[in-house]
Amino acid sequence: MTKPIPLEHDQYYHIYNRGNNRENLFRKSDNYHYFLQLYAKHIEPIAETFAYCLLPNHFHLLVRIKAMAEIDVTPANPPKKPSQYFSNLFNAYTKAFNNAYRRTGALFERPFGRLPVTSDAYFIQLVTYIHQNPQKHNLINDFREWPYSSYRTMLGERPTHVQRAAVLDWFQGRTFFEKRHLQPIDEAYLEPLILEDFD
Repeated sequence: MTKPIPLEHDQYYHIYNRGNNRENLFRKSDNYHYFLQLYAKHIEPIAETFAYCLLPNHFHLLVRIKAMAEIDVTPANPPKKPSQYFSNLFNAYTKAFNNAYRRTGALFERPFGRLPVTSDAYFIQLVTYIHQNPQKHNLINDFREWPYSSYRTMLGERPTHVQRAAVLDWFQGRTFFEKRHLQPIDEAYLEPLILEDFD
């Protein structure tokens, strides 16, 4: 297996992972919500989130790792490598999941996937790809109804930690955001950047 690239500060990444041996990561609604609670605890202090989608056996995130100056570092909270925060998230969720379902061992594949997002065009395609994923995998007829993605958050008004304003600006507003999501993604463009798809 190729050694994963290190996560660098002040850089955008597509973060993705799936269940070990394709096992489901989420068996019921509470699992999704608990993962997002742990995500807020472990990841929000060191990264901004621009899009996410959780599916039964895998997930996708679009994040920016914060610059060092943006991260609250104290003697009681010394700096760690950005990837360590993600490992802490996966370990905390695995522990709770294993306790709940009386299982043992690794839940997530290792290492987790990470690819740099290096252009505006890639950003727009990736946000759309992430949100369309539940429909792509035939989990639902209309991806807009999937409850475990950031799509509906982008169109809502409730306070959120997802970078709604920045994403809508990238799409030049809400209208184009909605229209773009109803178009198919450019699979040929994204294929070399996603590496592999999860089923």
